[in-house]
Amino acid sequence: MPKLSKLNKVALRQAWEHEALHFTPWLAEPENLQTLADALDLGDLELIKTEYPIGDFNLDILCQDDDGKVIIENQLEKTDHTHLGQIITYASGIGAKKVIWIAQTFRPEHITSLEFLNQNTTDDLNFFGVEIELYQIEDSAMAPNFNVVVQPNGWVKKERENVRIATNATPTTQLQLRFWTEFKRYIESNNYDFKIAKPEPKNYLNIRLGRSGFIISLSVNSRDERLGVEIYINHIESKNKFRILETHKGQIESSLGYQLDWRYLEGKHACRIVKFKSECDLEDDAEWANQFEWLAVTAREFYDVFVPIIKNI
Repeated sequence: MPKLSKLNKVALRQAWEHEALHFTPWLAEPENLQTLADALDLGDLELIKTEYPIGDFNLDILCQDDDGKVIIENQLEKTDHTHLGQIITYASGIGAKKVIWIAQTFRPEHITSLEFLNQNTTDDLNFFGVEIELYQIEDSAMAPNFNVVVQPNGWVKKERENVRIATNATPTTQLQLRFWTEFKRYIESNNYDFKIAKPEPKNYLNIRLGRSGFIISLSVNSRDERLGVEIYINHIESKNKFRILETHKGQIESSLGYQLDWRYLEGKHACRIVKFKSECDLEDDAEWANQFEWLAVTAREFYDVFVPIIKNI
């Protein structure tokens, strides 16, 4: 019989004596942010800044993912009303899309408060409550664990979104939803390994690249009868990242075998690098298989060429 040992819970202060000086810098390391993101079933979290100033206060950690800004507020103790007020203040101050409150223990009333916020705020604002734990086996290294105690109720928000769609649906948006739903089935049946977003009644569908601030966006324009595949850059330093990618333009277009439309978008935050295909009638669903193939193949080419470069800039 193998020898078994006991898993012991360790006091947080044994690893992080001071919250701001020890825990926040530890959590801000890329591998630890990714562990947190995995626990919450999020995409990639990219650090913007620790101790980010908001008015007279400092937010512990400001990050970004594909949806926008993410705030993280830490407590190595039981939650309190002060921090509840702070996360709401910080969220409104920077226009956050996700709010992550990490603590040793959550009071029942604070769990209720976060659940209330998830149920009564807009669909693109989400609150998470996470308890941080430490464990050790005999004299082994201490191992952290993120225990999610509050997360958005996907079913409630999904039902609310369904009601909104049903109320505001037009023939065009209904067609777009059906198109992307069928495209997702095409992707899955042809074994593409894309991390694809949930189909929605919009003219675009996104694919994650593993680097926050960069996505592959697929689009269909019914009016112009045109398909598009693009690198959409919505990074905190979008313009700078675009210029760096532009220095690789020759290499990128040579690898792809075709030219791209490089759109700096003066006066706007985001940038785009696009490939279009014209004469594509969305309303002719007999042609959808050909359209799906072009979108999938072009997205695969973009992914293979751009991702190695993007991950190094």
